[in-house]
Amino acid sequence: MNRKQTDQMRDVVDKAKSIVRNTLVWDNHGCMPVGAPFGTDFLPELRRYREAGVNVVSLNVGFGEMDVADHFQTLATIRRWVSIHDDYMLVSTCADVYLAEQTGRLGVCFDIEGANAIGDQLSLISAYHSLGVRWMLLAYNRNNLAGGGCQDDDDGLTAFGHDVVREMERVGMVVCCSHTGYRTARDVLKMATKPVVFSHSNSHAIVAHPRNIPDDLVRECAQTGGVVGVNGIGLFLGPADADQAELVATHIDHMVQIVGPRHIGLGLDYVFDTGELKAYLAKMRATFPAEFGYDADISMLPPEKVLDVVASLLRRGYAESDIGAILGGNFLRIAREVW
Repeated sequence: MNRKQTDQMRDVVDKAKSIVRNTLVWDNHGCMPVGAPFGTDFLPELRRYREAGVNVVSLNVGFGEMDVADHFQTLATIRRWVSIHDDYMLVSTCADVYLAEQTGRLGVCFDIEGANAIGDQLSLISAYHSLGVRWMLLAYNRNNLAGGGCQDDDDGLTAFGHDVVREMERVGMVVCCSHTGYRTARDVLKMATKPVVFSHSNSHAIVAHPRNIPDDLVRECAQTGGVVGVNGIGLFLGPADADQAELVATHIDHMVQIVGPRHIGLGLDYVFDTGELKAYLAKMRATFPAEFGYDADISMLPPEKVLDVVASLLRRGYAESDIGAILGGNFLRIAREVW
């Protein structure tokens, strides 16, 4: 590499740092410990989001087969910890998001992965919303009362699932179709009256895994005004030996070519305790079957690598305004329109 190339590389990195420093950065899905209930030992790891320049993170409080009690206990544990630590702030409105950014605190909201969290009780949706849950996906890999999961035979959105979507729209909770079967997702997108998101889904055209979504769902999501958040899970990104930040940028770029930069964001799905994750995947084979690749070591893009994603987008010719939309502006718009 000659001096000119070195200088150009340094300029890109410096510009990427400036963008992250001066732009709202919103990670729409951070994965908490997968075993509930749990203590608070891991929560100081949230500082890594702040140190990486992230302003807002949505933390999951439950998924899959976890029961209602587990969801509420997890939610209560994290809410209390965040509320007593000055570097963090619970956010439930756009005004909260702005305040957290202005005061240098990490804004924290919550999400739920799967309607098992409500059982058959629609009333629990408003209860979760009142405690800061701002999006919920319908089915986590497996079928449930609301609809089909992406790894089961999907018969579509159920009558109960229809009621779930309507109630979520009523209370101001964003409907998410990540982990959900394609047929159920299409049913949701057809009936939605507010923007729908795929909070953490990658491109099936690049990696043909059932957790990734085809281009037509990307288009239909955008038609609702929604956003697709690209995740940093290696299994869904591409070759294990490739640069993960480049792979994330490639998935972003593919979707941007389809729907433009105003409908793509970040939902990294980063897991802090990889040892616990590996043990849990082995234990829950019905939800994470080996034939879908869950038996391998799963690499993840940490929040510190968001800077490298930005640098890759700059090298691909992206404008600063478009990168800003992808980093956080698009999910902020969703919050304005739905919360």
